This record gives sequence, C-alpha cells and structure tokens, in this order.
Amino acid sequence: MKHYLVVFNRRSGSIVRFSEFTQANEALTARFDAETEFMDDADIEVVVLGAASKDALQRTHGRYFHGAREMAGSALGKLRKYEANSSRACLAI
Repeated sequence: MKHYLVVFNRRSGSIVRFSEFTQANEALTARFDAETEFMDDADIEVVVLGAASKDALQRTHGRYFHGAREMAGSALGKLRKYEANSSRACLAI
C-alpha cells in the first residue's frame, strides 16, 4: 500500500500539494510538517490517505481530484441510469 499526502484548499477546490510515500511514518511526518505550515489557513485541509495506487485513490476520494460540478454530473448520470434500469425491472414484473 502507498500513502498519499494531500494538502487541499477547500475554498478553491484545488490540491496545493500532493506527495506519494511508500512508508507510513514518512507520510505522517510530511503531514505534521504541512499542518504546521498551513495552521493559520482555515481553508486548508491536510490528510494522509492509503491506497494501492493513485488511480484507486482518485476513485475512492474523488472530491480532492474532481470539481463539485463534475462529481454532481457523474452522480446524476448514475442516478438516471439506475432509475431507467429500475423502471424496466418494474415493467417486467
């Protein structure tokens, strides 16, 4: 498993810093350093996340990588697909 430091600006919806680590202790040290660096900025969120790959991390924690509009559009598309499939299942009964 890899460990990822994400420093995220909630106001702008953008990643300020992104680093990959193979050792958890190195990732946590980087996190504590970033928390100290950004402690006066309430818009900054500092997290360390574990995942098998960056792609996996983007799937499980999409809010850090995709804008709200993109995520809402994706969710709406999935909801419409679900509703269409549900309607067909009800008609078949």
